[in-house]
Amino acid sequence: MPEIVVCGAGHNSLIAACYLAKAGHDVLVLESRPVAGGGAVTEELSTPEFKFDSCSTGHTLIQPNPVLRDDELGLKREFGLEYVQPDPVAHVVFPDGEHFTHWLDLDRTLDEIARFSKRDADAYRRSLEEFAEIRAPLGQYRFNPIGYAPPLDEALRDKPKWLRRIAMTSYDVVKHTYEDPHVQAYILWQAFQTAQPVDSPGSGLLAYSIVAGRQSSSWTLPRGGSGELARALVDCLHANGGELRCNVRVAELVLENGRCTGVVTDGGERIEATRAVVSTIHVKKLVDMAPDEAWGDDFLYGIDTYDAGISTFAQYYATTEAPRFVGDETAVSAGVVGWPEDVLQAGRDLRAGGFLDGRWLLVATPTIVDPSRAPEGQHTVKLLGMAPWNGGDWHDELKAGVAAQNLAALRRAAPNMTDDVILSEYVKSPVDVEQHNEHMWHGTIHGGDRSWTNDGPRRPAPGWAQHRMPIAGLYQTGATTHPGGSITGAPGRNCAVVLLEDLGQDLREVVGGTR
Repeated sequence: MPEIVVCGAGHNSLIAACYLAKAGHDVLVLESRPVAGGGAVTEELSTPEFKFDSCSTGHTLIQPNPVLRDDELGLKREFGLEYVQPDPVAHVVFPDGEHFTHWLDLDRTLDEIARFSKRDADAYRRSLEEFAEIRAPLGQYRFNPIGYAPPLDEALRDKPKWLRRIAMTSYDVVKHTYEDPHVQAYILWQAFQTAQPVDSPGSGLLAYSIVAGRQSSSWTLPRGGSGELARALVDCLHANGGELRCNVRVAELVLENGRCTGVVTDGGERIEATRAVVSTIHVKKLVDMAPDEAWGDDFLYGIDTYDAGISTFAQYYATTEAPRFVGDETAVSAGVVGWPEDVLQAGRDLRAGGFLDGRWLLVATPTIVDPSRAPEGQHTVKLLGMAPWNGGDWHDELKAGVAAQNLAALRRAAPNMTDDVILSEYVKSPVDVEQHNEHMWHGTIHGGDRSWTNDGPRRPAPGWAQHRMPIAGLYQTGATTHPGGSITGAPGRNCAVVLLEDLGQDLREVVGGTR
């Protein structure tokens, strides 16, 4: 009988499981899909030998996490996880046919910005310098459970400008900081990559943090695909005595005397846990797995009002060429963006049930720097956009229409992407995204909205932000917990800190001499 049962094998669940197993606990991980990884999975979606990242591609945000920064679990040292940093960082095409290329070399990037505005080049350099001053307290806040490090407003109280910025919207920050609409649009293109509308209160930090992360380490990619992170974690789990069972879906929580003591699978199997149960099931579904009275009214209200966020629309193409964008440039991370007001309105329209209409698109071609993902000389191209959930009503005609619109936007920016270059197409509407991975509730890939209302101590519900759920013995990790979605590994490590503490252990002692 395992001590700890972990429900779900996304990268955060696996990180938590690995720390717990490394601490000497008997850990069993249950995953409903045939493959582990959650949003960090690399699959052959359409054509054999073309390996697509079905959700996440860039792993920039996990690089400062001690799990990789200090290699606490040996993922790089012992289990062969490797990363590459593409250059250029990004290339974006604007509505007037102009383009912008972002380089790892700062001076080269500044020269590119100065083509549009010398003042904006100076502002960009200054923004990086100012962000460097808060990088440490920001990292401390993100890579610790809520309450274990100072909240941002306390950590930044001697930096009044940042107290304003973390409360502003990214749109307001960008409009205040930069003068040229091309530069403004590029920064907003980056800020919108977390699917956080650029007029969301509290999104102002994204106008600094995303580009600063890219400037320091590009759109960092795991060699071999996003699934390599999951592969290394599974190897680590097994090396520390843990067990993973795929194709096992958790349907119910077992409660005894008000405590969670195990789970029941959809096949009717009852699996006991002697110490704890860790969930990465989306909180919107988790609350249905136990009676209402077990959760309490306050928690249920918190989850009922928890905002799922904006849904994703994704397209995958096996091609004979990489997209060559206006400006005669190829880039692993590229895209199309409208003017600043277009990006602002796009977020509002999506919230109201509208569509992007070519105003924002992310184009990922990792095979430019990692040819192992496709047959020699060929490529995987992923178009990532956003779309409304539409009540779950995504008929074939609507799905095909949105896909055609996005492909047309790509072709305006990269004219070489003609029919004869494309070998196959695979399209996922928001409904398909959820069907592909149940954790992506309503087709949202970041676990939930990240605005002030749903962030930090209010995530997933006010009063339950420390990974401990209202039911004793039940812990929550994953993108619905602090600090939210994307590949950060922070929710997994933070959950492990809390659970190990409740078991009388200290994560720092568990990893010992790792540093």
